[in-house]
Amino acid sequence: MKRENIEKIAQTPEDKVLLARLWDKISTAISRDIPAGTCFLSPREQTMAQYLFGDMPGLQFYGGCEEATRKMLVYLPEYMEDVSIEDVAPMVCLRARFYAGDTLSHRDFLGALMGAGIARHTVGDIYVGNESCDFFVTVEIAPYLLQNLESAGRSKLTMTQISIDEVCIPEPEIMEIRDTVASCRFDSIVSAGFRISRTLAAEHITAGKAVLSGLSCEKQDKPVEEGCVISVRGLGKIKLEHIGPPTKKGRIPVVIHRYL
Repeated sequence: MKRENIEKIAQTPEDKVLLARLWDKISTAISRDIPAGTCFLSPREQTMAQYLFGDMPGLQFYGGCEEATRKMLVYLPEYMEDVSIEDVAPMVCLRARFYAGDTLSHRDFLGALMGAGIARHTVGDIYVGNESCDFFVTVEIAPYLLQNLESAGRSKLTMTQISIDEVCIPEPEIMEIRDTVASCRFDSIVSAGFRISRTLAAEHITAGKAVLSGLSCEKQDKPVEEGCVISVRGLGKIKLEHIGPPTKKGRIPVVIHRYL
C-alpha cells in the first residue's frame, strides 16, 4: 500500500484526483483506527482502488445490497469485527414514489438527480420499479434530496427514506444470445453480443468506449473469459455467460446475456 502507486494506476488526471482522495480518506481512517467510507465507485474505479490498497485487512466494498454495481470502499477496524458494515457505511436508501401509470426509467431518475446539482459519486445504484424507485445516496445529501427532489421526467415524486431491508430490486431484463465465434477475442464477443460487425466493434474498442470487467481496454485481441462483463458506451452491457467446446469446424459456441 503506497501512495506512489497512484501515478502507475491512474489513466487520466481525473483518476489521479479520485485515487488521491481515496488514499487520504482510507489511510487517515487506518492510522486513527476508525471506520470510514468513501464515495460511490464505479466497477472500474473499484478495480483501481483494489490495485492501490491491495489486500489491506478491514477493507471491503459495499453498495447497499448484493446486486449493487456502484459501491463504497469501507474500512472496518478489527475491534469492530462484530459490527455490520451496513451500520458504518455512510449511505442511506431513498424511495421516490410516482403515479403508477407513468413510465419512468433509470435515465429519468439519474437525469433528475444530476439536474438537482448532485454529483454522480454521491449516488449509488438506482432501481426503478412500476410505481417507485429506490436508490442509494451518501448520508450528507439525503436531507437535501428528501426536501428538494420533486420530479423525474414529467412525474411528480413523493420522497421517503427507507431501511436497507426494504429495498426493492426488480429482475433485470436479459436477452440471451447464442452464437459461434472464431475465438473469444474482445472484438468478437462485442460483435456477437451487440449484433454489430466486427469492424464496428473494433472501432468502439480502439476509441476507448469499451470496458472489460471494470477496466477500460483498447486491445481488440484481448481474450475474454467466461463470466466477464463488457460495457460499451452507447450500446449497453453484456456478459459472456458460457463458452462451449469447439465445433467440428473449429468455431466456439458462446452464450451471451445482453442487459436491456
